[in-house]
Amino acid sequence: MTSRLRPKTMRESSDNKPNSKIDEIAEILFDFAVDRDDIKWSLGQLPEASSKSCYRVDYELQLLKIVVTGWSLSAHLADDPQKELLAHTFWNRILGVSKELSETTELMTGCDVDYFDLLKERLDDYVAVISGKEKGAEPAPLIGTRFAELCERPDDLSVSLAGSRMFNTIVLRAGKYLSDQGRFSALPNNEYAH
Repeated sequence: MTSRLRPKTMRESSDNKPNSKIDEIAEILFDFAVDRDDIKWSLGQLPEASSKSCYRVDYELQLLKIVVTGWSLSAHLADDPQKELLAHTFWNRILGVSKELSETTELMTGCDVDYFDLLKERLDDYVAVISGKEKGAEPAPLIGTRFAELCERPDDLSVSLAGSRMFNTIVLRAGKYLSDQGRFSALPNNEYAH
């Protein structure tokens, strides 16, 4: 799957293939993180009362998806020697797109929005939620509760469930992809992004 949000700074060889396995993996994870199909599906699952004026939920779902994809690298590759390089490459791609979005937003609205700082804030926020959980407690309901608060709908169970579901889905799909490392070259169409 090709993403329109792909940064132009990606190192590529003359045949348009990534220079390394790490670049390829990071690109697939980047495409997965910015893909909107599952976000649209999640929004479509909200009851009518919750789906009205759901701009904030849509916005926060995208932030959650990006953050959890990046967090999954650390969670699933805890002892892998390539973890740091892969995380660095992934977050550099996110930084590139964040800069483009920030510049476009400022040109169109006059508002100075730093999307990458916003992503860092959300990452810190969600990591704090996970770190503060009781031993043995599942993180998804806690993430869902915090997600609903960030959407300014703390009492909306369907919004909380959308955040929990997105967290679980991303962790599972990213984990599955990362556990299949030996199959990366066999994934030209990125089967994990759909």
